[in-house]
Amino acid sequence: MSSVREYVEEVINKARSEGRTKLLEHEAYDVLAKYGFPAPKFGLANSAEEAVRLSEEIGYPVVLKIVSPDIVHKSDVGGVKLNLNSSDEVRKSFDDILRNVKTRAPEAKITGILVQEMVPQSLEVIVGATRDPTFGPVILFGLGGIFVEVLKDVSFRITPLTRYDAETMLTEIKAAKILDGYRGTPPRDKEAIIDIVLKLAKFMEEHESVTDVDLNPVMVFEVGKGAKVADARILIR
Repeated sequence: MSSVREYVEEVINKARSEGRTKLLEHEAYDVLAKYGFPAPKFGLANSAEEAVRLSEEIGYPVVLKIVSPDIVHKSDVGGVKLNLNSSDEVRKSFDDILRNVKTRAPEAKITGILVQEMVPQSLEVIVGATRDPTFGPVILFGLGGIFVEVLKDVSFRITPLTRYDAETMLTEIKAAKILDGYRGTPPRDKEAIIDIVLKLAKFMEEHESVTDVDLNPVMVFEVGKGAKVADARILIR
């Protein structure tokens, strides 16, 4: 694990040397995968043909997203294309994204275009972390969408976390019954969520230069089928 820790620190140091306070999306997936998080399959393309090759390696359907340190909201500049199912769609979408970005954000530095597997829709949860100046890393869990945004239905723990801590984070939220199956929906893979929570606590403890992590959404599948991070944001200092 020490080599993984060193690798992640190298990625963080590179970002810091470029004056960035946020890892680019492909960097975030890369470091998460190194820690064993269920990150999506991905690759960074600098040409339409490279995007097609990556798409075929990953398997359709895929998502294309602009990667730029200067663009925060990718959708606002036409920098996201979802549910692409063929090489022709990927080629066209690659060109469309570049054209959109050059029109709407002409000054933005373009690192490339992320090719990512299209994570199947399922129950959305959020797992996050922030570094409190007094208490250190604080881990957050909640159901996604309206539960977090409107109802603020979340649970918190200060690291270090035990397995019991992670388990009780899942039961503390008001909407906990949804994880067990509700009105015909299947029970969800709570073990997969617990694993992500514990991995995130370890990640925060081992990398003091990381200030915030936002895994949102994490798609949680039926019991025994795991979970997958569909989007990730990692802030550094």
